[in-house]
Amino acid sequence: MAEEAQATPPTAVAEEVQEAPLPATTVGAKAPPQLELFNSMTKRKEPFQPLVEGKVAMYVCGVTPYDFSHIGHARAYVAFDVLYRYLKFLGYEVEYVRNFTDIDDKIIKRANERGETVTSLSSQFINEFLLDMTELQCLPPTREPRVTDHIEHIIELITKIMENGKAYAMEGDVYFSVDSFPEYLSLSGRKLDQNQAGARVAFDMRKRNPADFALWKAAKEGEPFWDSPWGRGRPGWHIECSAMSAHYLGHVFDIHGGGKDLIFPHHENELAQSRAAYPESEVKCWMHNGFVNKDDKKMAKSDNNFFTIRDIIALYHPMALRFFLMRTHYRSDVNHSDKALEIASDRVYYIYQTLYDCEEVLAIYREDGISVPVLAEEQKMIEEHHKNFLDDMSDDLKTTDVLDAFMNMLKAINSNLTDLKKLQQKLDQQNKKKQQQKKQQQKQQQSQKQPADHIQALIALEAELKDKLSILGLMPPSSLAEVLKQLKEKALIRAGLTEEELQELIEQRNVARKNKQFEVSDGIRRNLATKGIALMDEPTGTVWRPCEPES
Repeated sequence: MAEEAQATPPTAVAEEVQEAPLPATTVGAKAPPQLELFNSMTKRKEPFQPLVEGKVAMYVCGVTPYDFSHIGHARAYVAFDVLYRYLKFLGYEVEYVRNFTDIDDKIIKRANERGETVTSLSSQFINEFLLDMTELQCLPPTREPRVTDHIEHIIELITKIMENGKAYAMEGDVYFSVDSFPEYLSLSGRKLDQNQAGARVAFDMRKRNPADFALWKAAKEGEPFWDSPWGRGRPGWHIECSAMSAHYLGHVFDIHGGGKDLIFPHHENELAQSRAAYPESEVKCWMHNGFVNKDDKKMAKSDNNFFTIRDIIALYHPMALRFFLMRTHYRSDVNHSDKALEIASDRVYYIYQTLYDCEEVLAIYREDGISVPVLAEEQKMIEEHHKNFLDDMSDDLKTTDVLDAFMNMLKAINSNLTDLKKLQQKLDQQNKKKQQQKKQQQKQQQSQKQPADHIQALIALEAELKDKLSILGLMPPSSLAEVLKQLKEKALIRAGLTEEELQELIEQRNVARKNKQFEVSDGIRRNLATKGIALMDEPTGTVWRPCEPES
C-alpha cells in the first residue's frame, strides 16, 4: 500500500533533474560548522541534530493541483530544495516526503466547471507541477504521496482521535474538538478568540466550538466519496498530512516545512491531530518560508493576484527565477518586480558567461598536464570562499550572502583570463623579436606570473565555483553555450525583437557610425539598452548580450 501511494512522475521529468555532485575539491578538509535552523515553534535558531545519526526525515506540504502553480509555490519548493540539497551535501541520507492534496473543494469545483473527473484534473496539474519543478531544478523528493491513496490511513487516524475523546461525529461529519486539547495554538501563538472560519473552514452552528475543524466531511451529491465508520465522505484538509507524515516518517521526525501561511490553521491543526491520536508525536523543527508579494500583498490564487511559474519562465530563464527566489533569505518575503527579475537574469548571465569564457580558454590547455601549484593568493581566496560558504549555509541557509560572495570569485576568474591573454600576447611578441637576449627574457618572466600560474588558478577557481553552484542547484543541466543561448532568446522576447530584427538594427548602427552619424548610432544603442540589449563593439564586429534595462 505504501509503495503504491507514491505518485509516479513521468520518467522524462524525473530523470532530467540531476542531483548536486559532492565537491571535486575538498578545500581545507575541515568539518563544516554546526548546522543551525530557525524553529518556528521556539521562534529561534537551534542546532540541528537529527533523531537518527546520519539520517534526516523531512515532510513538506505540497500543492493542491487544480491549476498551474504560481511563484509562491516556486518560493516554497526552491527553499526546501536548497535545504534538501545542503543536507545531502553534508552527507545525510534524507527521506523527503512532499504530498499532493488531490481531493479538495477547489479541485471538485474546477473539475465540475470543466466537465471532467477530479482524478483527471488533479493528475493533469500534478504532472504540470512536476514539469515546473524540473525547470527550476528542484530535485524529486523521496516520496510524493497523494491523499486519495491514503484514505485507509486517514480513517485509522480519525478513529484513534475519536477513541481518545478528542473528536466527535455529527450527521456523517467528524470534527476535532479544540477544547479537548489544551496545547492547541502552541505553534502559532494565537488566541482562540482570534479564530474565524476561513477559506477552508466552513461556519457551522452544529459545532461545539466555532474553532473546531473538520476531520471528515459527509458526502455531498456529485462529489467523490469513500466509505467510513461515519458514512460516505472524504477527508478534511488537515488530517491528510498528519496521516501521511506518520505513515512514511513515523510519529516523531526531524523537519516539517511549508509556507508561513500554513502555520495557522494547517500546521497548528496537524500538530493537534497528531498529538491527540498519539501523544508522543513530535516535529523536532518546524520551518516556514516567506511569501512572494506583489504590491505589498501576498500572491494568492484566491485573490487573483499572482503570476504562474509558466508566466515567469516564458519571459525569464528558469535559472534566473531560481536565483531571484534564492536572492532573498527563505524566511523573508520576496518582493516581485520586473526590475528584480531583470537583475537576477543579468546576474546569472554574467555567471554563465564567465564560466563559459573560462571553459573555452582552459580547453586549449587541459591536455598540457600543467602541475604547478595554485599560487598563494588564489589558494587563500578559494579556501576563504569555501569556509564562508559553509558558514553561511550552516547559519540557517543564508543564500543571500552566498550568492553575493560569488561575485568575488567571478571577478578573480575574469582577472586571470584578462591577465593570461595579455601575458600570452606579450610572450608571443617577445618570441618574434629574435634579437632580444634570452637573459633579458628570463629576467622579465621571473618578475611576473607565468601562463601556467593563471591556468592553474583558473582551474581551481572554476572547480570551486561550479561545486557551489551545483550544491545550490544553479548549474544548468545543458551546456553553458546552450544556456547562454536560451538567456539571449528570453531577452529578445522581453525586448519584443527577433534575432533578425536586432541584427538589422546593429547593421543600421554600423552604417551610421561609418557615415559619422553618431547621434543616430548612439540613439540605436540607447534604445536597445532601454530594452535590455547591450551592444559591444569588438575587433571582429558588434556583438550583443542581455543586460538590465536602462531607464
